Amino acid sequence: MDQLISRIEHEMENAFAQAGYDAALGKVTLSNRPDLCEYQCNGAMAGAKKYHKAPIQIAQEVAETLKENPAFEEVDAVKPGFINLKVRGAFLGSYLQEMKEDPALSVGKASKPGKIIIDYGGANVAKPLHVGHLRSAVIGESVKRILRKVGHEVIGDVHLGDWGLQMGLIITELKHRQPELVYFDPEYSGEYPSEAPFTISELEEIYPAASARSKTDAQYKEEAMAATFELQHGNRGYLALWQHILDVSIRDLKKNYGNLMVDFDLWKKESDAQPYIPDMVQRLKDEGYAHLDQGALVVDVKEEGDTKEIPPCMILKSDGSSLYNTTDLATLVMRRQLYDPDEVIYVVDKRQELYFTQVFRCARKTQIVKEDTRLEFLGFGTMNGKDGRPFKTRDGGVMRLEHLIADIGEEMYRKITENHETDPDEARETAKIVALSALKYGDLSNQASKDYIFDIDKFTSFEGNTGPYILYTIVRIKSILNKYTEAGGDVKTARIGNNPSPSEKELMIRLSGYGDCVALAARELAPHKLCSYIYELANAFNHFYHETRILSETDEDRRRELIALIDLTREVLEDAIDLLGFTAPERM
Repeated sequence: MDQLISRIEHEMENAFAQAGYDAALGKVTLSNRPDLCEYQCNGAMAGAKKYHKAPIQIAQEVAETLKENPAFEEVDAVKPGFINLKVRGAFLGSYLQEMKEDPALSVGKASKPGKIIIDYGGANVAKPLHVGHLRSAVIGESVKRILRKVGHEVIGDVHLGDWGLQMGLIITELKHRQPELVYFDPEYSGEYPSEAPFTISELEEIYPAASARSKTDAQYKEEAMAATFELQHGNRGYLALWQHILDVSIRDLKKNYGNLMVDFDLWKKESDAQPYIPDMVQRLKDEGYAHLDQGALVVDVKEEGDTKEIPPCMILKSDGSSLYNTTDLATLVMRRQLYDPDEVIYVVDKRQELYFTQVFRCARKTQIVKEDTRLEFLGFGTMNGKDGRPFKTRDGGVMRLEHLIADIGEEMYRKITENHETDPDEARETAKIVALSALKYGDLSNQASKDYIFDIDKFTSFEGNTGPYILYTIVRIKSILNKYTEAGGDVKTARIGNNPSPSEKELMIRLSGYGDCVALAARELAPHKLCSYIYELANAFNHFYHETRILSETDEDRRRELIALIDLTREVLEDAIDLLGFTAPERM
């Protein structure tokens, strides 16, 4: 289904051609002066030089051809050469009825659908998720859903950190605490226990303890580095412990990501890329891409025209060990062999931009990726507290994500129960849903690359540009529709009308822009565009609601038209929040 603005442009292009001008001048935009018109065309301004005519003369000639056009209620040529347009209610109503009957709600498919891998989440095993993990998960999940909506095949990969020094630290600390475990017996040749010798709570205490000790105890750190080396070179007992760490951690991560409504198709890990490293390194040497620099193996990635220094991409350290660069490049090798993507998007902290510039350039220069494979860096800013610094707990520590979610849930529960009586269990469930909207919308409504202030009072408000306000609007619509159904009405057979009031027409125009908005959000990887759209749509609905009798409308045909319109509004809002990664309750 094409977009309403495309249909208006088609009429304008025909009008320019009919008046003797280039049809390409008939481009149309939503008006930036809604007090004057609904849409505008500035093509006469662009054509003035080409046709050596005053733009107002061209605009008047084009407007003359549209006098009897059934799409337009008003067409005005105004100085210096704008063409102001108002569409007819029948034209708009017909489009929205078609949109209502379209399962995709007018959202079109990409002209060239591709296979896209999104690398987001990026948690480390054996560590709890904290607020620093929020943005990657929330932004990545929404981008994945938006791209799928427009027809791409999208694979979400969490890309867990599981192969670095933290593994050696945990193994070393376990060895100090429980040296009798069979995993540390070099003579043991039997099957290792199927149950891990620790719980997730114990594991989350072990790592920070080991990390802290390694900073003051040089011998302990040496021991941990040796354990890491042994793990990565096949020590049976250490590999068995590593598998336990993975199993316990991933089970907990899946639960916590699930609470965020974040779902990954792949649970790949750094370790999955390790088998690809030897052949990759050898090829880079054999084909002359890599060279030694002070003992380290590097690939030069600077390019002519660089305005700042881009250091070489290091492949191996002077001791022969690999780095994050090595693993990320080997991961691209693995992804090409297993999935052959057209594009890979990395949703990571924007402070890593230089690092990914090195990795991307190295991958292209060395033909690790195909020439036409897109590598996209979607860098996000920091979530800060009211003091403008990275968000912390009251005692200055890094807040666990599950604690942040619980705090917001408690605040929403308080707000839901303070003004009216409600079933406590239902209120708890509703608070959980609304809290997630507050958290996700509060993040996604900001442009990803920008830092933002996390303000729990603002984000949990039922007024203003917030998740709870959007949900409250949806619940208000559901309540009206339920009352209509209970009174014997049939929502499904109601059809949108052709003679709207001004506030009704404004709502209809907002609805008609949904497909364009999703397409824009997909092109720019910008969920905040979708947030802006649904906030404006919710405002348009609430303005319409306060000016319009709906259930009390005495004309049954008119009432059915209004019901059809608000049902479409509900559908669009619910579809949009699903793309943002949250849902709406039945009541609030």
